[in-house]
Parts: sequence; structure tokens; C-alpha cells
Amino acid sequence: MLNRRHFIKLSAVGAASVKVYGLSGCTSATATTNRLPIVISTWDFGIEANKEAWKTLSKGGRALDAVEAGVRIPEADMENHTVGRAGYPDRDGHVTLDACIMDEKGNCGAVAAMEYIAHPISVARMVMEKSPHVLLVGEGATQFAIEQGLKKEKLLTPESEKAWKKWLVKKQYKPVINIENDRKPGNKFNHDTIGMLAIDKHGNISGACTTSGMAFKMHGRVGDSPIIGAGLYIDNAVGGATSTGVGEEVIRNVGSFLVVELMRQGLSPEAACKEAVQRIINKKPETAKEIQVGFLAINKKGEYGAYAIQEGFSYAVCDTEKQDRLIDGKFFYESTEDKE
Repeated sequence: MLNRRHFIKLSAVGAASVKVYGLSGCTSATATTNRLPIVISTWDFGIEANKEAWKTLSKGGRALDAVEAGVRIPEADMENHTVGRAGYPDRDGHVTLDACIMDEKGNCGAVAAMEYIAHPISVARMVMEKSPHVLLVGEGATQFAIEQGLKKEKLLTPESEKAWKKWLVKKQYKPVINIENDRKPGNKFNHDTIGMLAIDKHGNISGACTTSGMAFKMHGRVGDSPIIGAGLYIDNAVGGATSTGVGEEVIRNVGSFLVVELMRQGLSPEAACKEAVQRIINKKPETAKEIQVGFLAINKKGEYGAYAIQEGFSYAVCDTEKQDRLIDGKFFYESTEDKE
């Protein structure tokens, strides 16, 4: 069991390990910017996604347009097997995609377990803007996308199919911590998410979250990514939050909503993310040692921060100061894995 002394020790390890790339003089993962706009997103693939979002933000565009455009980049990346069209399939060989989007007015849309459509984030926005609903799933989501003019296509790539057939030999399922940061062949067999949060020059906040879910999951499994309040939540008066990692634990704690509510109570983005992570650990301390969950948040003032269960979670930041910096988030547990 984790005691208070152990948490203090682990938190100190996390605080000492923060690294910031490309931003001279910054020593903390919590930063402040008064130079809007700004966009932040999860993991290293967030750098390229942020660059695309910045094309909209730098021209005075709306945050909602920016986050949709931004996360479409990893969705289209054929080397990314945790998001979008090249995602690894479920254990039955189906590539199913999840996404949600939310704007500054509280409008939101989502799709879950959707097949045959390469850009679930754009379908999620269509659900928000062109339907009376918030969430469409499975065949209904695919049907809706086609009715909106999107192309139906096979998403199972030869590489993904090869990986699936290799997995079928043993049929062993175990979440791999920080799989999205390990691009070596044979080590891309799990999942993760890109979550993106942006504030435009008008001070309005929007967010997007998209994933292909856990590799080799049970058919029909849906994680936190398309669930408003779990994988993503925006309150334009307070800020926004998004999550990454094992979605079941995020859902059980309504994680992103919790982070925003903690910021409403006065916590900084980093402190709010830390408290949300700690609640997950407190409920299941032994399970938490074997999984990764991280939260990323931004408040109305443009302050941002993150916290994760395990070492290794990173996030990308793009603003008027610099467009390509990657920050290592703070964490509770230091990795014991071999770091070659």
C-alpha cells in the first residue's frame, strides 16, 4: 500500500525529473503565457499536430477549428498505430476509432467504436453541429459519416494486420506503459491518444481527443477518449483538460471533468492534474503500479501543466514564443524499465 511518506518521496522524484526541450530558462512543467494564442497536446506526436493547429490560431482563427485540424495529423499518420487510420485492430481484426470534440460554448460531439472512416474527429464535430446528439457509436456512427459525405474505406493496413496475426499466436493482452513513446518494431502493441487543448486570441478554449483505442481490445470496447468529462472537458470560464492512458480508470474517476473542477476551486493546472492522478492511485494502488494514466490541462490565464502515474508522459506546447517544445510531465512512479 502507498503511504503518505511514500507519496512525498515519489512526488519529489517526479519534480526533480522535469525536462523542457527548446525553451531556455524554463525549469517547470507549469508555465504561464500572456501571449495568446496557445495550443498544447499529449505525447511527442503532439508537436506536428500543434504545428497544424497553429496555422489556424496564428491567423486569428477559432480554437475549435485549430484542434480539429491539429489532431487530424496523427489520425492520418500511417506510422502511428495508436491513433486514426493506421491504428491496430481489436482482437477480432476490426479497426475501431473513437473521438470527441468540445467548444467554448459547451457544445460537444463524439463517436465511438466507429469503423471505415479515417478521421473520427471530423465525424465527432459533425455530430456536434449537424445532429441533435452528443455521441454516436458503431454502425450508426459510420452510417452518419457516410451520409455527411465522408468516404468509407478499409482501415486495416498490411502492417497492422501482420501485427494482429502475430498477436493471435499467444493472444496475450497486457497494457504497455508509455507505448506511444516507444517506436521500436514490436513495441507498438498497445494504445494511446492525442488530446489537444487550445486557446485562441479571443481567449476562447476548445479541445479534441482521438484514438484507435487499446490494440487487440475486446470488440466493442470503448475507453475514455470519446467520453465527454472523461477523456476531455472544456469550461470556457475555467479551462480545459484531457487525458491519456488506460481509459477505464479515467472513466471511473470522470478524470478531465475532475481536473477542470479542481482548477475552478483554485488549483493550478499541474496541481489539479496531480490530484486527479492521485485519486486513481488511492483507489487502486496495486493496479496503478502497472498502468499509465496522465492528465494535461490549461486554465483561462494560459497556464498549463500535466501529471501522470508513471514516468515517461510528455506533452507538446506551441505559442507565440516557440512552436516546437516538448515537456516531460511530472509523475508519481519512476520507471524501472530498461532505458536503452
